Amino acid sequence: MMPATTMVSRKACVARDAADPLQGLRDRFVIPDGLIYLDGNSLGPMPRAAAAVLSRTIEREWGEALIGSWNSAGWFDMPVRLGDRVGALIGASAGQTLVCDTTSINLYKAIHAAIGLKPDRGVIIAEDESFPTDLYIIEGAMKSAGRPMRRRLIGADGRSIESLLDREVAVAVLSHVNYRTGALLDIATITRQLHDAGALVIWDLCHSIGVVEIGFDLHEVDFAVGCTYKYLNGGPGAPAFIAVAKAHQAAAQQPLSGWWGHAAPFAFDRDFRPDQGIKRFLCGTQPIISLRGVDVALDVMDGVDVAALRQKSLALTELFMARVAALLPGLEIVTPAQSSLRGSQVAIEFDRGYPVVQAMIERGVIGDFRAPDIMRFGFAPLYVRFQDVWDAADILAACIRDEVWREPRFNRVLGVT
Repeated sequence: MMPATTMVSRKACVARDAADPLQGLRDRFVIPDGLIYLDGNSLGPMPRAAAAVLSRTIEREWGEALIGSWNSAGWFDMPVRLGDRVGALIGASAGQTLVCDTTSINLYKAIHAAIGLKPDRGVIIAEDESFPTDLYIIEGAMKSAGRPMRRRLIGADGRSIESLLDREVAVAVLSHVNYRTGALLDIATITRQLHDAGALVIWDLCHSIGVVEIGFDLHEVDFAVGCTYKYLNGGPGAPAFIAVAKAHQAAAQQPLSGWWGHAAPFAFDRDFRPDQGIKRFLCGTQPIISLRGVDVALDVMDGVDVAALRQKSLALTELFMARVAALLPGLEIVTPAQSSLRGSQVAIEFDRGYPVVQAMIERGVIGDFRAPDIMRFGFAPLYVRFQDVWDAADILAACIRDEVWREPRFNRVLGVT
């Protein structure tokens, strides 16, 4: 792949796009003409085949076959079947991953399972800069744990995981990629550190699945959770996933003992008897229409090498950072410059960031904003082009040069930023 630093003109970016082995994947998505979409780290675009698949699900499977589709259309087995497909993307062998529920619900299950496997330990490690729902779910899990639990936060209670790690730690809940800065943690090293201390780990993969190689089996990860509507493009509110290492499945107990997690759900037993495998982490009836959205999104990924996606992702982010630094040398890019330390987004700190993002959207570049001062731009290698990166940097520079924050319409705060 041509180094991003050699792309010194828009013409060079267009040439790089023409030679891109992944270029044909863009055609698998609905992307309006003239739009540069850099918000796939929040919501991916719609796969071109999605409308037809969802229509078939509604009109034929539900409308005509009705309840028979639980069998004939494979509805009942979708969480497991799709789970194995997602598992392949994170490097997990079959039988360890489910697509179900939400990331928050799956994290709650995983935390309870993890602390149940470490009954003599009472500490959960997390990051001060975790996505807030992770911290909220940890609070709730601690309150319902049935024994005293304490939380230690990296960044607040200690500068590093090493400073907080001892024989009291049951589990660490960590984000592979920081949702604000795009900083990437080293799964291999950190997982090994936790295991050496006798602790378990739960990785939040929301901002890395589909763009970063993960190695669930390779690094002997215990638990992982994540969403399917960002870089996997499963649709707004699409079901999330949970992965549980086979080594833990027989002993792990999750607190939401719904009938789909029963060893024989259609035996209708009075008492709960968990499935012996990954299905014990299911709860209740799953949203079939939304699962179909995930199904068609995963079709887009068939045959695509995650390593190739990662390589292009790094080149896209490198180009954007270099171009922004050249055009706006005073702007602070908080995403790590070192490729091994960043995910697939670039975060820029700017105290007038919100109106700048709104002005960029009006000019055809969609990014987003995270309070108090972070402009985020996600670079999904499935459909983002190098020419898009070049143009987006130019538009960012133009918005700042034009001081768009002086215009009231760009300062009107919307419900979703």
